[in-house]
Amino acid sequence: MRVTCQRVEKAVCRVEGVNVGSIGKGLLIFVGFSLEDEDEKLKAMAKKIAHARLFEDEMGKMNLSVMEIKGSVLSISQFTLYGDTRKGNRPSYDKAAKAEVAKDYYERFNVYLKEWIPVETGVFQADMKIEAHNDGPVTLWYEN
Repeated sequence: MRVTCQRVEKAVCRVEGVNVGSIGKGLLIFVGFSLEDEDEKLKAMAKKIAHARLFEDEMGKMNLSVMEIKGSVLSISQFTLYGDTRKGNRPSYDKAAKAEVAKDYYERFNVYLKEWIPVETGVFQADMKIEAHNDGPVTLWYEN
């Protein structure tokens, strides 16, 4: 499982011009799943994202989690996180979970994440347009 996590002031996901998910201050995350993922990895990653200290405290240090600032998450499924670009000009997605499995993982991951914080989502396998106002910018990559 791979997650790219961006600290944002706000973020919006649109599908065919319709707003399907939006947040204020919080985290915009792009989530990809591999053939080797399992439920325990989903739970562990949800906890890790919810507790990640990516927001500044009163001293200006990144010491607060999205939970502590009362923020939220916009979660976007993105199989391209498992694109292998080492050979040729076209990425290979051999290690990415198949769509039906990835959809189940994505839905379960978001349920686990909601145990900690409010979560908005995109639409699985849709052509999504994401608008984000990055804060910092702060962008981190998580993998388990």
